[in-house]
Formats: sequence, C-alpha cells, structure tokens
Amino acid sequence: MEITRRALIKSSAIALLGLGAMPRFLVRTASAGTGSAGKKILIALFQRGAVDGLSMVVPHAEANYYAARPSIAIPGPQAGSAEAAVDLNGFFGLHPALKPLLPLWEARRLAIVHACGSPDTTRSHFDAQDYMESGTPGLKSTQDGWLNRALKARPDPSGTAFRAVAMGSALPRALRGEAPSLAISNIADFDIRAGSGTLNAKRGFEALYERGAQNLLRATGKETFEAVKMLKAADPARYQPASGAEYPRGRFGDGLRQIAQLIKADVGLEIAFAASGGWDTHAVQGNSQGQLANRLREFAEGLAALDRDLGDRMADVVVLTMSEFGRTVQENGNRGTDHGHATAMLVLGGSVKGGKVYGKWPGISRAQLFEGRDLEVTTDFRHLFGEVAVKHLGVPASALLFPGVTLAPSAFPGTL
Repeated sequence: MEITRRALIKSSAIALLGLGAMPRFLVRTASAGTGSAGKKILIALFQRGAVDGLSMVVPHAEANYYAARPSIAIPGPQAGSAEAAVDLNGFFGLHPALKPLLPLWEARRLAIVHACGSPDTTRSHFDAQDYMESGTPGLKSTQDGWLNRALKARPDPSGTAFRAVAMGSALPRALRGEAPSLAISNIADFDIRAGSGTLNAKRGFEALYERGAQNLLRATGKETFEAVKMLKAADPARYQPASGAEYPRGRFGDGLRQIAQLIKADVGLEIAFAASGGWDTHAVQGNSQGQLANRLREFAEGLAALDRDLGDRMADVVVLTMSEFGRTVQENGNRGTDHGHATAMLVLGGSVKGGKVYGKWPGISRAQLFEGRDLEVTTDFRHLFGEVAVKHLGVPASALLFPGVTLAPSAFPGTL
C-alpha cells in the first residue's frame, strides 16, 4: 500500500485523539495540500570501507590498469562477454555488476566523478570518514556535519520532524549538529534516535518524553512523537514498491526502500542518509565475479530499484554516493587492494547532467601516481558536495558549508 499524505492524516485521526489539539506537525501537513511534491531531496549514500573506484568505473583504455592488476582487472568491453566492462565513452566502463545502472546512464540521469576524494592524505578509515562527513579534511575538532550545516543554512520554519533522516540506529557524523535530525532503524518498528540523544521510540518513548525527553530531542521532541504516531497508523510494513521495483534483500536495500516510503509519504523529507559496508577489499577482491562484484551488484540493484520505485518523483531527487578514499592502483599479494587515495563517486537524478564522466583524469602510469601508488585526487569532494548542496538543495553559495572552501560555480564539477 502506498502511503500518501491524505491516508496518513485520515488513518492517524483515532491514534492522535489522545494528544489533544491538532499538533503543529499535522497542521503543517494538512495545510500543505498535495504534499511536498516539488521539494528537493538529497539522498546521500556512504560506501564505508573505501570502494575501489578503478574497478567500479574501469579505465579500460588505460594499458597501465591491466599491467598493475594481472589478477583482478575487469576485462575491457572488446572482450565481448558478460564478464567485460560495460563501455561508457570509449575510455571508461562500468563494472559488469553495475549494469542495472546503464539505463540511467543512457537516459543521461547518471553522472560519474572520477579521481574524486579528499585533499587529506590519511589512510585511516575512521579519520577519513570523519573528515568527509564533517566536511573539514584534516580537522578533528569540528563538532557538526556538512549535511547538518546545509540544513542550518536554509532554515525552514514549516519543516517537519522528518526533514533529515538517517537509516540506522545511530545518527551519522554528517547529520550531527544543531539542526534537528533523526536516525531510524526501521520505520515499521519506530526505533528512533534523535540528535545527540539515545532515545528508543519502540516502547518507552511516551514515558521518556514525559520525563523531559524533549530537551534531548531539542525543539522537535513532541513533533517526532506525533510523526511516529502517524507512520504507525499508516502501517508502513504493508508498503509495496511501484512499477515492479525489487530492492535487494538486506540492510542496504531495506534502507533505500524505506527512504522511498518516506518520500512518497510527503512527510517533509529533504535529506536522507544511508550507508553500505563491506568495501574494504584487502584480500580476494575478485574481478568480474567475487567479493567486490557481489557488493557492487547489490549497490546497483538498490539504486535501480529506488529510481524505478520513485518514478516521476526522481525529478526532485538527487542521489549522491561517496566513499572515504579509494584503493591502491597495484593489486597486492593477496589478490586484493590496499588503502588508496582517489575513487569514483556517482550522482543520479532527474536534474543531473548525466551520461558523462566528470573530473580530470590524472593517469595511472607510475610517474602519475600519488605517492607512487594511488590514483591522484583531481576533484576535491567538497566541490562536488557543494555543487549538490547549492544547485539542488538551494543552499546559499555564501554559506560556510565547508569552512575554508568557497562554493564557487567555477570550481564545481558540473554534474548539475
């Protein structure tokens, strides 16, 4: 059953009788009429563990790629088999496991930014992820995340408790800060954590709220409770994806499915965050088949299902993928790759100038490698993230989204 704003309000009437007067959340919802159609939405997907961008988006015309990876290289399109890279522009190709994304590329709704990453040189997963989510490479003292700053830069008095949602049990670094945001493990179970608090909404939410939980939940405590009641009355467990979309089983697919539910429910979602793990392929990485291929297949199937499920709603949605760094160009002795530098990031959606690989390709001959081993970063991730924030979400270019970095269109990759 597709959850609509009208159905939510109607089915929530009985559940909310005990709350007294019509809450602000429902007043705003009801007055919005046809919902938040037209509201721009960003879905940020973090590939935690450092995805191998050279296998994800293969530089098949680069001879050095095959010389550096005798066991794990993806065959070029000229191989003419199901194991070969899917050619994009004569130089780059998609890993064959990413073939579900080819229709998006051909429809010019998928763009790729290669050799993208952080100017910081750390190869620590923890530090690199922290820097990418805080948006301040090399600076550990930053308290808030770049997505939270994006919310603060364009305050919305009519915003709902669901303005920013992360799928998971804990709020990611990128969404921490003064702007209210939620972490939701499962919208059918209503395990909710908000801001820096650790409140579990599955059972004790009302009691905790009465004991002063609103302080931990900042200004949105009561509205969060009201939103939980709304979704519970709508029975999200019965949701059926549209157009035959089939999400992959598992946490990642479930997260994307629930993001689609929230978008269709018109509850005021603007930023959604989800993470996918298992990208740290030090050993037995595989090539067209194997460990990495399995992760990429799930990733592609999830993105393709999301696009199919949302249909026309994708005109207002941009999906941005990211990973803390890439992998070494040379394969290691365990037929895997070690921590590297630059990687590839994807941008997809109705407003994306797709069908193109953006960024300056640095080359991967030994003389061109960063520190003699890695793909060089030629696009600072902050310019890509900034482009999405400014051109899609409408964050003012003057905002201090990334301290020390000017959000100048001349520095943007050009994906939007």
